[in-house]
Amino acid sequence: MNSAAPVHAIVLAGGRATRMGGVDKPAVVVGGRRMLDTALDAVDDCERIVVVGPRRADLDSTVLQTQETPPGAGPVAGVAAGLAVLDAEPGDRVILLASDLPFAEPAMVEALAAAVQDADTVFAVDESGRLQFLLSAWRVGALTERVRSLGSAVNQPMKALVPDTFDTVLFRGVTDCDTPADVERARSRAAAAPVTIAEARDAILTAVPPLPPRSAALGTSLGATLAEPLLAAEALPRIAVSAMDGYAVAGDGPWLLRGDIRYAGSSEELELAEGEAARIATGAHLPSGATAVVRDEFAVATDTSEGPRLSRSQDAPVRDDARRRGEDWHEGYRLAVEGTAVTPALVSAAASAEVTTAGVRGPVRAHVVVTGDEIRREGPLRRGQTRDALGPVLPQFLLWCGIRTVADTHLRDTSDSFDELFREVRRPDLIVIVGATGGGAADQLRAALDRAEARIVVGRVRCRPGGSQVTALLPDGRVVLGLPGNPYAAVATLLTTVPSIAAALTGRTPAPRQLARIANASEVSGDATRILPAVPQPDGTWRVDPGVRTAHLAGLIDREALALVPAGAADGDLAELVPLPR
Repeated sequence: MNSAAPVHAIVLAGGRATRMGGVDKPAVVVGGRRMLDTALDAVDDCERIVVVGPRRADLDSTVLQTQETPPGAGPVAGVAAGLAVLDAEPGDRVILLASDLPFAEPAMVEALAAAVQDADTVFAVDESGRLQFLLSAWRVGALTERVRSLGSAVNQPMKALVPDTFDTVLFRGVTDCDTPADVERARSRAAAAPVTIAEARDAILTAVPPLPPRSAALGTSLGATLAEPLLAAEALPRIAVSAMDGYAVAGDGPWLLRGDIRYAGSSEELELAEGEAARIATGAHLPSGATAVVRDEFAVATDTSEGPRLSRSQDAPVRDDARRRGEDWHEGYRLAVEGTAVTPALVSAAASAEVTTAGVRGPVRAHVVVTGDEIRREGPLRRGQTRDALGPVLPQFLLWCGIRTVADTHLRDTSDSFDELFREVRRPDLIVIVGATGGGAADQLRAALDRAEARIVVGRVRCRPGGSQVTALLPDGRVVLGLPGNPYAAVATLLTTVPSIAAALTGRTPAPRQLARIANASEVSGDATRILPAVPQPDGTWRVDPGVRTAHLAGLIDREALALVPAGAADGDLAELVPLPR
């Protein structure tokens, strides 16, 4: 804040939230962020910041924290508590800000701080003329005097602090969240505004709840995520076994070589006395009495009058080529932590540990829907029709993201087709819809989502192609992903968005983003992120195709990845790479 008089902030983050069932209202997420974090960002430039409410361990150490007395005693008591901790000069300025304003911005705080230079009190006012008592700026001395004039601050309404004269600043779109309906309206508004790809992913990871855990056979759960740690049920090896073809020996040697041979899987009894040896195959369990295994290349057998004798070859190292019980792990060993993806490697390791079932989330099941009266999958095309070149391959793209397709259908362009879809299709966790997202004459998806009382998580994204995509949550928890109708745009959107949906539903930590330098970034960058096919270059950079036709997927042939080229990128700048299925 550029002024001689310092500007401080008091953020009210307490209260009972009785109209919302007593939830921790400042922690409610709108637009992918806690409302408290939005408030703190808005006042970030203030000299001292006080948060009034229950203590929060995750706040920055520079933020002062206090609680009104008694807790829940109302906003005026919160203001009084904040002033006591603030310990500011009477001529200083202080911003009062509630933590239930999901669209508070630093520019609002700047405007209020500037306006209070010419007045003792300035309130924000919305388009309807309603004063926002907890989006206001005060001279510290004036606010302190108003609080003192009330006598007791306990259970006083904020309007009790309003002086006879004050100034106002108009802010459009100011919204507070006092009820669950207010929160949902704010979330819908936040989702309707275009966001970056990163913001869209964060919103999905925050808003989409994980599937309930279930006990399932690991062999049929590829693509799922562990809902509990995976613990070994048996030691590995279960018993001592030979790691090499060679000889089981008892004692230091040389050894009398017996004619017995121990094979892997043999159940016959074999016992070696001190000074004896016997042939043994890789993986065979050691005979009773054996103290070590000598591999073939380290052993020399000779005939003597007493019979065949075995000794170590000259200069052979003295080593044991046996694998002892529990050498890899013992019972109860943690093979994988909760949140680990169920992959072929994990299934194999679990089998080695005698574990066949575990608590998992997923795998995610999807129902794919291709929309449009003009789309035809089979048979000759009639006038005005287009071949369905996307529906048959979308399940493969989804599988690449760890999602199984349980059904794929075609939907006509009728006013109630989506309503029926949402009512009847109950089995999947995810409904993937191609087309009908752009808002054109035949695009009915967004209206149907409103009628279904869906929560819009991502309404639009600042990228090309894929800007018209929509991600929503139906009331019963099913996720709806609306993709653009053009094949290339649909696949580009799917590959950049679906991994976040899969991670959210299965409770998995998203994979780290792969980055690379784009040799010709300036040739393609614009005012929004561009998603383009890319190929690696000999010098380690990647080159993107300057243009790609969106009506088909020919532009992906012989390409290894999609590059997310940021707006305004220069040659050699970093961009995220999204690998393409091979």
